[in-house]
Amino acid sequence: MYPMKLTAPCKDYIWGGTRLRDEYGKKSDSDKVAESWELSCHKDGKSVIANGDYAGRTLEEYIEAEGKQVLGKNCGRFEYFPVLIKLIDAKDNLSVQVHPDNDYAMRVEGEYGKTEMWYVIDADDGAELLYGFKHEITRDEFAERIKNNTLLEVTNNIPVHKGDVFFIESGTLHAIGKGILIAEIQQNSNTTYRIYDYGRVGKDGKPRELHIEKACEVTKLIPPTRPTKPQGALVRKDGYGETLLASCEYFNVNKLDVHSHALLSATDASFNSLLVLDGDFTIGDLALTKGESCFIPAGYGEYELKGKGEVIVTDMV
Repeated sequence: MYPMKLTAPCKDYIWGGTRLRDEYGKKSDSDKVAESWELSCHKDGKSVIANGDYAGRTLEEYIEAEGKQVLGKNCGRFEYFPVLIKLIDAKDNLSVQVHPDNDYAMRVEGEYGKTEMWYVIDADDGAELLYGFKHEITRDEFAERIKNNTLLEVTNNIPVHKGDVFFIESGTLHAIGKGILIAEIQQNSNTTYRIYDYGRVGKDGKPRELHIEKACEVTKLIPPTRPTKPQGALVRKDGYGETLLASCEYFNVNKLDVHSHALLSATDASFNSLLVLDGDFTIGDLALTKGESCFIPAGYGEYELKGKGEVIVTDMV
């Protein structure tokens, strides 16, 4: 049992940019690196362990070999690996979309639904994103506005700034806007229903698929209910400060501002996932730098994160 540095699979979606390659060290043969999947056991892209006895094997293979206890007791209720953590570079606007809840997704798609949270790492001046509706609308109005291309008249556009936090509960209409760099912590799902895509075409030259019927079934037609700020206040500790970004039935996410060191623990309740947003760190003889991720198995116990910078730590409730 040891801290594992992870190599992230990358995605080259049409709206992506190059910051994840240029600034965060992601390796990809594609022109664009829209997303890097920092912690993933999803069939569409799996994290690979970069160090130690399991180097070259996927995180999923490690879990299968060692048993689910490496995920912790809090993961026992999940049928398969519960979370997916990404870095997202939106050079252009993402589609207007929605994700289903667990019941609908398991019944229709055969995988979990998708509740997620976004931490805004950086944003261009004037950047915005779409987050729910300005006011409640009826399902008939929703369908009619999709049909006559007036949906954006009633959606809620919010200016975005570095440090903002958005909690996107399943069923929430949303779209990341251009010029935004995000860390996303979400349920382990890749089910997305597009509603509007600005008339763009995919690599095949055809308009990208929309999923209007399914979207109409799962979208909550109300304004967002959560503020766009961290859920908790900054708590100063020995060597670092800690801020609770979001906590829900699926995950806890904290941001650490480390000045010299942080004494952390992976108990038998949950693994820890560390994502370095900025700075350089060590855990024992393992070095981590900006854009790198580390998986700490449940039951590993106390460990010291040494260095200076910003880290997002995710564990399971």
